[in-house]
Amino acid sequence: MEKQAGVKKNSFFERFAAKVTKLTGSTGAFITAFVVVLVWAVSGPVFHYSETWQLVINTGTTIVTFLMVFLIQKSQNKDSLAIQLKLNELVAAHQYASNRLVNVECMTEDELKVIQKYYAQLNKMAMKDENLQESHSIDEAEESHKLKKAQADERDAKTHANKGK
Repeated sequence: MEKQAGVKKNSFFERFAAKVTKLTGSTGAFITAFVVVLVWAVSGPVFHYSETWQLVINTGTTIVTFLMVFLIQKSQNKDSLAIQLKLNELVAAHQYASNRLVNVECMTEDELKVIQKYYAQLNKMAMKDENLQESHSIDEAEESHKLKKAQADERDAKTHANKGK
């Protein structure tokens, strides 16, 4: 079965995971959990704060936490992939963007730190410009900055020459 042309329906587990993560992130879920803990705490004297009474909350919360970790991680992985694909499309579509950044999430941490240094340098150069929108990518930043500096030097030279006349 198809939902849209070329797009298949999500698997049962994907739909289940999406619904559960949405539901458990709601105000109602928090209030329900809070009420359960409150009822458990209030029932302590009735059960004489026995080991079984403690075991009930410990076992329940452990099981719920264990299962939720996997559901949340699955949902986060899917959301992260979708965001990366959207960002990749934006990078690929923009003529001034560095295509080296497509799939940047697959780089090592050391490679990411190198790129971060390039962006720090780009930021320093952009702060010197009057129009912050002029430098568009790592690839063109240095060349653009040199061109702007040469133009400014040329203007200064003309101004200086005109003053000498």
